[in-house]
Amino acid sequence: MPAKSKAQQMAAGAALAAKRGDKKKSELKGASKSMAESMSKKELEEMASTKRKGKPQKKSKK
Repeated sequence: MPAKSKAQQMAAGAALAAKRGDKKKSELKGASKSMAESMSKKELEEMASTKRKGKPQKKSKK
């Protein structure tokens, strides 16, 4: 599932770094912390690899 915003893509990247062991899980906050716990490594890789061009900074509320 591709990221819907730049913030979501960045949070997925941080969560993926924690899953890989590049970053401590205790350093994660908010969305990245819950993503690391609830999503698989493959899902995080897919979301983190989303291109940022044309994405809003934050997802708009509907």
